[in-house]
Amino acid sequence: METNQLEGQFKALTHTILKRKSELALQREAADEHVYSKTITDSLTSWRENLIDIYGQSISKDHEETIDRLKQWGGKLVDLLVELELPLDVAIQEVRFYRDTIGHIIKNEAQKYQFSLDVFYEVISQFDAVVDEAVYWLSISYTRSYTAKLMSAEYAMNELAIPLVRVTQKTGVLPIVGDLDTKRAQVLMDRALEQGTQHNLDYIIIDLSGVPIIDTMVADQIFKVIAALKLVGIETTLTGIRPEIAQTMVGFGIKFNSTLTFSSLHQALDYLRK
Repeated sequence: METNQLEGQFKALTHTILKRKSELALQREAADEHVYSKTITDSLTSWRENLIDIYGQSISKDHEETIDRLKQWGGKLVDLLVELELPLDVAIQEVRFYRDTIGHIIKNEAQKYQFSLDVFYEVISQFDAVVDEAVYWLSISYTRSYTAKLMSAEYAMNELAIPLVRVTQKTGVLPIVGDLDTKRAQVLMDRALEQGTQHNLDYIIIDLSGVPIIDTMVADQIFKVIAALKLVGIETTLTGIRPEIAQTMVGFGIKFNSTLTFSSLHQALDYLRK
């Protein structure tokens, strides 16, 4: 079969699929077991049509061009999924549904145009490759977006978990509760610097009574916070170091020689009032 004739038949096949785009989008909507609001349904219908369009165009378009469109489609779809709080498997089901539906159209049109086995195999292989790419870009985009959302939520939660309480005109208290890892230590530093300078504080008391373990890693993070605060002119006082933790710190050789420490918060406040 001549190349020009094949190209014409591929374009005709693409046209057949695109002509049924709206019909196929509604067909999936009718088969979907989930019940969505009108807003979600309209959004799903729109990206279903986009997927059908990409699938149909992939038969007669350059493969690289199709992949570029899939990347953009996958990113927009994932944003929609995250926004509507829909799981990834919803999108995967759509991709599979249209793989089967459009696969049948390709088979029927191949019989109509009497494609040779080699030509039919070429069309199906290219179409399957596009479907695989669709699943791949969906998975990659969803993972990135979901991870970013989790990290943002975690940072916001840590901010709420590390409040700076202003107790006098020039003194604030940062009570720490729970384990202090690298991420929380960064939030601690950010909060201390931001709130300390915003309120023009001279002293910040970091209360460690809610921290279960202080080892060399935790101590190093605290040292960094103290050093950063000192650079902006804020002195740091540590409170809440329990006897058992003090023994552990001595055993590790951890020392806060240049920093005032107190066993309780009220002792530190009494000292700073003098």
